[in-house]
Order: sequence, then structure tokens, then C-alpha cells
Amino acid sequence: MGGVHAARVASWLVVALTVAVLGAASLLDALSSRSTEAAWLSFVFPFAVVMSTAVGVVVTTRRRDNLIGWLLLANGFVLALNGLAANYAAYGLLERPGSLPGAAWAALFDQSGWPTVFAAFTAIAFVFPDGRLPSPRWRPVAYAAIASFTLFLLLSFLRPGSFDKPFEAVSKPLPQLPHAIFIAPFTIAAVGMLASLFAAAFAVGTRLRRASGIERSQIKLLAYAAALIPAAVIVGWIESLLGSGSDTATVIGLVLVVLAIPLAIGVAVMRYRLYEVDRLINRTLVYVALTALLALTYAAVSLTLGVALGAGSTLPTAAATLAVALAFGALRSRVQMLVDRRFSRARYEGLRRVEHYLVELRAGRAAPEATGVVLAEALGDPSLELFFWLPESDEHVDSSGRPALMAPDSRRDLTPVRRGSLLLGAVLHDRALSERPDLLESVIDAAGLAIEIARLRAEVARRLAEVEQSRERIVTAGYEERRRLERDLHDGAQQRLISIGLALRHIQGQLPAPSREAGELDAAVAELGEAIKELRELARGVRPARLDDGLGAALRELASRSTLRTMVEATDERFHDHLETAAYFVASEALANAAKHAHASQVTVTATRQNGSLLVSVRDNGVGGARPAEGSGLGGITDRVTALGGSLSVDSPPGHGTVVTVELPCES
Repeated sequence: MGGVHAARVASWLVVALTVAVLGAASLLDALSSRSTEAAWLSFVFPFAVVMSTAVGVVVTTRRRDNLIGWLLLANGFVLALNGLAANYAAYGLLERPGSLPGAAWAALFDQSGWPTVFAAFTAIAFVFPDGRLPSPRWRPVAYAAIASFTLFLLLSFLRPGSFDKPFEAVSKPLPQLPHAIFIAPFTIAAVGMLASLFAAAFAVGTRLRRASGIERSQIKLLAYAAALIPAAVIVGWIESLLGSGSDTATVIGLVLVVLAIPLAIGVAVMRYRLYEVDRLINRTLVYVALTALLALTYAAVSLTLGVALGAGSTLPTAAATLAVALAFGALRSRVQMLVDRRFSRARYEGLRRVEHYLVELRAGRAAPEATGVVLAEALGDPSLELFFWLPESDEHVDSSGRPALMAPDSRRDLTPVRRGSLLLGAVLHDRALSERPDLLESVIDAAGLAIEIARLRAEVARRLAEVEQSRERIVTAGYEERRRLERDLHDGAQQRLISIGLALRHIQGQLPAPSREAGELDAAVAELGEAIKELRELARGVRPARLDDGLGAALRELASRSTLRTMVEATDERFHDHLETAAYFVASEALANAAKHAHASQVTVTATRQNGSLLVSVRDNGVGGARPAEGSGLGGITDRVTALGGSLSVDSPPGHGTVVTVELPCES
């Protein structure tokens, strides 16, 4: 934290120093009637200083370890310093000679320090946008550029000859090198500096060719602007060699450079989200505009009521304060929307989509389960998935309550969703959205209420699914228990009684006939036969043994025992035992009702597979009017079918017979 604080203090210190230098330069320019530059430059260069410094402080605030921000701050300071030198020299040497100390030094810097203007821009071109050279192979080029600029600047201060106009009568404060010694190293330094300018432009072009997508958009404008640097220097030298006495082309070239470079970086930062400062810029624009509007509101109310009520009344101040307080919320929302619409279109459209969905949700025209789809549309990510956190089960689920497997990879990130301190879930989204936190977080926050409602719905769906699974397990366990009882009765007590009956018959055969004992044994064997018959009926009621051969065989056997004329159309396909058992008892109960209550003469039983379900239908031609009342046979069957995830319907209009239909979901 100490390093962050120190960097912030240092950046604002440079800003304060630049503002002070720029203010001094503007003051001297206003006091001087003999300016050394065109009037329009008095507006252009301060604008360039402000633009470079503003972008620089934004970048250093967000990315203090990136060299670009510091280079922009340095460039703003150098531009301001050049402006101060020109105006200081003009005032101290021309307007009021001798009034300012060191005016000759200011003239020297004004006429010989111009390479400092290109130094920061050249460095920016070498390291934009990550603050590093394109590759380690560029280090010798960078070192050569530094040496060339340093040597050229030093030799410019020691150049032989007098100052150029309008300071030609002023003596130089530094000694001058002989022309013979000066010309060779100056030429080498000039060629080296020019080569450095071309190399810087080439470095930007190299990055542009390697880049793609949003990164290419970030670099593209700077590549065009960087090409102006060597072009401006060449134009200046050509104009100087022609000796026309005019520096118009040189000044225009310099102006284009000092405006184009900060502008290109500013566009990359604001429009193409370089350094992720879009949120900072967005909030700054909102609160600056909001402050201005509230100040105007306060002033307008105060002035209007002050004029109406006269001086000395406290009512205008109170009314203006109240007006500002009441207008704050509405104004902030409106200003935020306008700023988003102009500078953050994706955020604006995303929030509008979520807002429309919330309106539809409150009106009951949209389902909470569609929240994930709405987020995907609002964020422009078709692959986005929304999951909900269930703290009781300690897991994430989807909108239907099923456990979800979240697997972030090289292309997708996972962002938690919170509402206050409550964890609602997580969003699995394209990794590119992580580079736009303002868009991602704003849309998720706006959809917070819908996400919370959807999470509650998912939790309810999960609990219902667990209840249904529990009911199915209970029913299935009941079927298994009945089947065990059926086997025990058939293989246990029934077989034992049969063995006892055979033993009694064997004993009866050994007794002399006729005898009283033989008659008693014959009666006992008859009683055993009745007991075996009752056990068979009981076993059939628990689970019919005929189901071992399939549902179709069991239904046909059931129809053969019916007192009504019964037709069976059943598939021979096998299903899970609990499904076949449920279907059998539905048919059995429906046949019994038809015989007892419907006064029917004919019944048709069908059993088929349709659309992944076992469909059983029992149709009679009786009097109709049947209802699956609670406590009745059909009522109990309805509970059994529902527990298996199925449905039972009874269509029984009076006088037109009855149709009982059961649909049981089955695996393919």
C-alpha cells in the first residue's frame, strides 16, 4: 500500500508542477505584447498540455507500474516548460528587458530544447501499450535512441552562431563549439535521432501487425500518430534548410504531433478500455456533469427567489438546498444513462435489457428461470451459464434444481454473484468479460433481485425433486416388500401346507378303510386345501405371480377371471417391475369398479409405450359418473401413480362410460 500511495502522490505532484508552469506561461503570455508565437498557439499548446497530463494521471492512478502514464505526465510537463521558456524569454528580453533573471537561458532552451518535445513521444511509441519494448532485441535500438537524443540536445545548446529571430541580438549564455568540431558529431546525432524516430514508428507498426481484436483497435490510432513524429522533424529540417525565414510548416507538424499522440492514447483508454480505466472515466464524467447541473440548479433557485424576496432572506438558500437534494437522485440516474449511452454503449444496452426483464418479471409475463438467458443477452455472451448456490446442500444447481458441474477453463471465468453478504450463485462466462468489470458487475448487480428469486425457485424445485424421489423410493420399497412376502408365502407356508397334506394322504392310505380315522384325515386334508387356496389368493393380492411373464400376460390372465367381456391389447415389452405392478393394479381396480358400479357389459384394456411412457387405459361402456374420491380404490391408485412421477386421469361423463388412463414415465 505504501508504494501505491507514493506513486499517487508523485503523479499528483507532477500534475501540480505542470499546472503551475502552465499558469506562469499563460500569465507571461497575457502580459507580453510581443509574443514569439502565433496567437492560435496560445490555445493549442495549453490544450495539448492538459490532454497529455489528464490521460497520464488517469493511467498512473490505474496502472502505476506502467511507464506510459509517467511518460505522458513527463510530456505534459515538457510541453508546459517549453511554453514557459518562450514566454519567459519574450517578456524578459523583448517586453521588459532585464526585468526577469535568466531570460537568456530561457531563450536558449526555447530555441535549442525542442528535441525534448519529441523525446517523450518517441519513448511512448517504443513501449506502448504495456510499458515494455516489443522484445529484448529492441534494447540496443532503445539505447541508441537515448544516446542520439542526449547528444543532439547537448550539441544544440553548444551550437555555434547567434540565436534565431527574434532573439538574434541576445548573447548566448553558454560557450559555442567551433564549427569544425561541431558539425560531424551533430550530423551523426541528427541522423541517429531521425533513425530513432523511424524506429519508434516501426515498433508501433510491429505491435499492430501482431495484434488482433480489441488490442489492434487500441494500437491502430497510435500507429498513425507515431508516423507523424519523423514526418514533422523532416518537414522542420527541410523548411530550415530552405532558409525561407518562415517556420509555419514546422509549427503545424509539431502541433499535429503534440495533439495526435495524447489523443490516440486517450481514445485507446476511453473507447477501447485500455488499462481498464473505463469505470473511472465513466464515474468521473457522471459526477462532473452532475456537480455542474446541481450547481446550476442551486444558483438558479437562489437567484430567482433572491430577486423575488429581496436581500437578507434565508429562504432562497434553504429552497436551493432542498431543490438540489430532491434533484440529486433523478439527475444522477439520468446523467449516468446519458454517459453510458454515449461512452459505454454495451453497458447501456445491457442495463436496459435487464431493466425490461425486471418489468416483465414483476408483471408476471416472464419467468425467473429465464434470468440466465437474459444475462447472456445483456452481456453479449451466448455461452454464459448461471448457477445458484444452495447453502443447505453446499452445492451449486441449475435453474431446475439439478446439481451443476462448473468447470472454468482457459476460455471461461467464474464470477460469484452476491447480494449484500449473501452468496446467490455464480456466473460462468467468456474470459473477455473479465476485462470489462464495469459492464459485468453492473449488469449482474442490476439483475440481483431476479437472480435471488430464481435461486429461491431453484431451491424449491430441488426440494420438490427430493420429495418425489423419496416418495418413489418408498413406493418401490413397498413393492419389493410385497414381492418378498409373495415369495415367502409361495415358497414357505404354502409349500409346507402342501407337504403336510401329502403326508396326511400317505397316512390315510395306510389305514384300513372304511374307518373313522380315515374320514377325519380326509376332512383335515380338505381344510388344508382351503387354506392353500386362501394363501394363493393372498399372494396374488400382494403381487400376481403372472407378472413374472410380463405385463401383457398378467393383464390377459386378469381379463380371463373377469365377469365382464374383456378385450386386452397389451405390448409384450418388459418394463421395470414397480411400473408393471402399478399398471396391473390400476387395471385390476378399474375392472373391479366396472363390474361393481358401472353396470358395464364390455371392457377394453390397452397397454403401450408412447413418448417414453407406459400408457395404460381401461375403457368400459357403463353408466359413467365415476370419480377418484379420497379413500376410494381409484384415489389410492392415484397416490401410487403420482409417487412414481406419473399421472392418472378419469374421463367419465354420465351415460357415456368411463375411461381410466395412467401414464407412467419409463426409461428407454
